[in-house]
Amino acid sequence: MRPPFAPMAPILREQLPEGPDWGYQLKWDGVRLITEIHSGQVQLYSRKMLNKNTVYPELTAALSEIGGSCVLDGEAVVFDPVKQRPVFQKVLQRERMRNSKTISDAGARQPVQYVLFDLLQDGTEDLSGLPYRERHERLQAKFPDNRGLFFVTDLYEDGTALWQWVEERQWEGIVCKRLTSPYREDKMHSDWYKKKTALQLEVTVVGVTIKEGRLASLVMIMDGMYLGKVSSGLNEQMKRQLLEYALQDASPQSPFASLQSDLKRDQIIWLSTSFPLVVTGQEITDGGLLRHSKIVTFGPRIKGS
Repeated sequence: MRPPFAPMAPILREQLPEGPDWGYQLKWDGVRLITEIHSGQVQLYSRKMLNKNTVYPELTAALSEIGGSCVLDGEAVVFDPVKQRPVFQKVLQRERMRNSKTISDAGARQPVQYVLFDLLQDGTEDLSGLPYRERHERLQAKFPDNRGLFFVTDLYEDGTALWQWVEERQWEGIVCKRLTSPYREDKMHSDWYKKKTALQLEVTVVGVTIKEGRLASLVMIMDGMYLGKVSSGLNEQMKRQLLEYALQDASPQSPFASLQSDLKRDQIIWLSTSFPLVVTGQEITDGGLLRHSKIVTFGPRIKGS
């Protein structure tokens, strides 16, 4: 099971599987990381097997102290102390950094943690064929301290109770794992499933796109990062009002240092004065875009226009 390989991925499912053969875990809303440790030498890999050592130097350093050899599976997350949960946008900001000093400064402000959920190899022993319950128990025994930069996620028996906890606290979702399942690559299995809560995000509109003289969509950012475009939830009257607003408040300056690829063919009116928006969506992709976005409500500036 040493890299490269396609990490086992949970399949999206609305109905939670139930029964004594299933265990449940929090979905951590982070970036997948496979770790190979060999005699203190650490290699971090993304889901697509790209090396991530320079992106997460603090994790590389901490994991190098383990010693021995193993292959781990988990997620890099950044915990938001205000929201009391991990926030994908924050770890995505780290993913997009290229300067080592910028990364070091970011690590000091918002440390990344590595949430472990699988042990695929221990020493020279390949564990991928063992039942998941046994792999998780061996992972817990190998990493009993849950207070550092890396820790083992818990495994719960009551999926309904965990889902209720997740919904109440607006976490991303839960992952359901068949306790007898081996580790299979990618989605070639019927053993891991995920159920996700609907995302509801507070975003900022910084521009509008125009098509054939009519407003087509709103350009969104969150925490200063491009989140995509949204049009679902707009009726024709709203589009007319928003176009009028944009024309009156137009700015010659783009808020982005470089234009995102999916905006390059658009006619865009940038706004001098941005405004808030609440949207829902299915998930934020690895590229940082909100999938299946829909407008819930506008901020007070637009409501009163």
